[in-house]
Amino acid sequence: MARHYVRELNDGQVVDQTFLASEKQLRTNRNGNLYLQVRLSDKTGSLTSMLWNAQQRHYDCFENGDYLNVKGTAQVYNGNMQVLAKEVSKVSPSDVDETDFITLSDGAVEDMLARVAELLRSVANPHLLTLAECFLIDETFMKGLRSAPAGIKNHHAYRGGLLEHVLSLMEVVTLIAPRYADVDADKLLMGAFLHDIGKIRELTYEPDLGYSTPGQLLGHLVQGVTMLDEMIAQSEKQSGQDFPEDLANQLRHMIVSHHGTLEFGSPKVPMTLEAIALHHLDNLDAKLHSVKQLIEDDVNSDSPWTVYHPSLGRKLYKS
Repeated sequence: MARHYVRELNDGQVVDQTFLASEKQLRTNRNGNLYLQVRLSDKTGSLTSMLWNAQQRHYDCFENGDYLNVKGTAQVYNGNMQVLAKEVSKVSPSDVDETDFITLSDGAVEDMLARVAELLRSVANPHLLTLAECFLIDETFMKGLRSAPAGIKNHHAYRGGLLEHVLSLMEVVTLIAPRYADVDADKLLMGAFLHDIGKIRELTYEPDLGYSTPGQLLGHLVQGVTMLDEMIAQSEKQSGQDFPEDLANQLRHMIVSHHGTLEFGSPKVPMTLEAIALHHLDNLDAKLHSVKQLIEDDVNSDSPWTVYHPSLGRKLYKS
């Protein structure tokens, strides 16, 4: 059977495909019967699959992060595509074409890393330049940056997604900052680079996407500040100079306030020009990427309008 990716599935289509499995759960329905729920993904996206009348052996036959062959039927439910499974079986990695599960190629990732380095090395502030260099030469950090997603289900939810999001935001900063003379372009650019670095530790991404235990306990804002402080200490050793405390606090503030409001998880609202700009630019990049994804994944293939999305409170027009 020809490969059909998640984004290509149609309502009622027979499915016999291999996916990457995650978030498996053995749950009980209203009648007390067990069913298996699992998240299935490939390079185009992810969906939920259910195997009704499941048994413990179905749950035990694979682990999160395994490749899973699923036989069943695709079905639209509440505006989302899902798969009603009849059979599931673990697949050996040697029998899988891994390119079916890689959203960003190695070449694309390397190009993005090179551009991030170029932008960071363009800053004029010597303290920020030394700090940037410390991040760039840290192999553990850079390995995480090239691999981490920006999220699990929302925007840029794939390996390399964090790097793509960070670079996109940094590019926007280079366009926007010159328009506002009172905004410190170096600080804003560094804030764009730093704002989500905590996700490198908050999330797990080899091979399936999930949350680490520290990520569950602390979240990426706290971890981001910790990572920044560790690297500031390294920059002081490298330069032989103290890092200005006020500058350090402004960088910390951009990390903890970039969600914008207390109800969205920021312990502080943005209180500097650069923090306010960062919040709005970050929100813009994340929202546009999410909306683009919703349009591309929409199950109303014959309509110029998507299904209604309760989280947005609207349908979207596929202009």
